[in-house]
Amino acid sequence: MSLYEKIVAGQEKIALVGLGYVGMPIAVAFAKKAKVIGFDVNKAKIEQYLAGKDPTCEVGDEAIKNSTVEFTSDEAKLKEAKFFVVAVPTPVNLDKTPDLAPVEGASRVVGRNLTKGSIVVYESTVYPGVTEDICVPILEKESGLVCGKDFKIGYSPERINPGDKVHRLENITKIVSGMDAESLDEIAKVYELVVEVGVHRASCIKVAEAAKVVENSQRDINIAFMNELAMAFDRMGIDTTEVVEAMNTKWNALRFYPGLVGGHCIGVDPYYFISEAEKLGYHSQIVLSGRKINDGMGAFVADNIIKKLVLAGKVVRDARVVILGITFKENCPDTRNSKVEDIIKRLKEFGVDPMVVDTEADSEDAYKEYGVTLVPLETVKDADCVVFAVAHNAFRALTWEQIDSMFKEGPNSEKVLVDVKAVLDKGELDRRGYSYWRL
Repeated sequence: MSLYEKIVAGQEKIALVGLGYVGMPIAVAFAKKAKVIGFDVNKAKIEQYLAGKDPTCEVGDEAIKNSTVEFTSDEAKLKEAKFFVVAVPTPVNLDKTPDLAPVEGASRVVGRNLTKGSIVVYESTVYPGVTEDICVPILEKESGLVCGKDFKIGYSPERINPGDKVHRLENITKIVSGMDAESLDEIAKVYELVVEVGVHRASCIKVAEAAKVVENSQRDINIAFMNELAMAFDRMGIDTTEVVEAMNTKWNALRFYPGLVGGHCIGVDPYYFISEAEKLGYHSQIVLSGRKINDGMGAFVADNIIKKLVLAGKVVRDARVVILGITFKENCPDTRNSKVEDIIKRLKEFGVDPMVVDTEADSEDAYKEYGVTLVPLETVKDADCVVFAVAHNAFRALTWEQIDSMFKEGPNSEKVLVDVKAVLDKGELDRRGYSYWRL
């Protein structure tokens, strides 16, 4: 029997290494079809899963409670598995170079518990060559086994979009690759158990690695183009959102909007491409330029907050600024690499220490990541400026009466509203006479 057949028959187990926003949904999905071990070094996270709680909000508490995944922080349990999926984060260092420590650490854990006949598939976003040139030697060293003879490897880039309830693992085409035809076929069949729309078989591991980096870099560049237009249009006195809405009436418009580009994918992956290309003597121009533009948008927004406060007659250092949202995207609790932090940092340079509200983020995560103490939405009052930084549904649902109650008493012309995500009705804002700016 093949490994795939043994997994289907319940004779072998699948192990997920890394149970975050990517790994946990995959583990839950596979558990509907096979025996699954879910491993993470974070004991507190495992305790939450064992208690039936989903801190990622990706599948929900009920799905966790009803799942047959064996959640554990004991790496020895991994010896029971034959098919490994590694889904740990791949961030960047302070100098924007790839930080491969998590994937290297996961490789050591898997290597220590690897047995003959296993397949190891990496989902972590990396530059082309990492799986074969960095991960394989670690697996071989820790296990004493030989890749290609005793075990095989593959790569299948994660495509899960945190917070997205429409595009899920089951209905997103999965790119799969293997070190040879046999491993590719096995890996493809295993993923086809849960990916209803099917898989795309890449010709080799490096192609699959490159595809992931490129698809996120492409989005980054397109958003950077819109951000550059937004900065230019701001000087011209033109509303960027109105320009985009007009442009989008053409059938082949790409429908990108300006905004803050953070998170663990689009805000990070291009640096993996840039770094590896530079090692080979090629200095990126378009990708790097896009990153520079997007990395500067937080400061651009903050500078416009300051400008609007001055025009509203406020003393900047005494201004009470409230920021709605600190996660990297809407309706998602993930605070990693949020560019709202850049707005906060810039405001602090002017002596402004903003209040921050987030209905989705975990308060401990926000404090640990950024030193920000979140305050409840209902406690916000006497503000000089309210910034809609993240388009959570809870913020979109605010009535005009609720918004007005956040401000100090006074004429609306002295109340500054900054709308980073263009969620508010511009016509209504103009009618009400607020001092308003949007990206």
